[in-house]
Amino acid sequence: MFYSDEKLTVLVDGKSLYSASRALGFDIDFKRLRAEFLRRGKLKSISYYVAVEDVQDGEHDAMRPMIDWMAYNGYQTVSVRSKTYTVGGERRSKDNVLMELAVKAIEAANWADHIVLFPVNNDLTPVVRYIQSKGVRVSIASTLEANQVADELRRQADNFIEIRDLRDVIQREPREARALAS
Repeated sequence: MFYSDEKLTVLVDGKSLYSASRALGFDIDFKRLRAEFLRRGKLKSISYYVAVEDVQDGEHDAMRPMIDWMAYNGYQTVSVRSKTYTVGGERRSKDNVLMELAVKAIEAANWADHIVLFPVNNDLTPVVRYIQSKGVRVSIASTLEANQVADELRRQADNFIEIRDLRDVIQREPREARALAS
């Protein structure tokens, strides 16, 4: 439930949203996603959080074009450097995307009426409780498909938005349809 006069902020964990959209079999059109939340309330900010690997001189950061596009299209972008290490010959990485997102959510609780989070991580449950204690409503947008959202987090939220239900309004058109439209 959204109210047209409420101040709204949307915080997107990019990796989680990508994973959820893959599980549901469609790509997100980020212009349409932003437009959907502009329609639902007084959107004060929409932020996209993404982990990026350190690149060596001369290498190309594959995420840079998307991060730039989002910044030019109304998103606040937060790039968090991931640390890459090797354990038993297996390459792994670690980042603090959720920490950055949690801090922003806590800050937004000072001025927002409603915060929408696009995470899957149960670690945010205490943050959601804190935000709610400030009188701010919290919606979690994710999917139940392939265990993409932690049950505890979903139950703590004031609202759960099944991304599958947003498909018609946030799905990116296939390349063929975009080519025909232009």
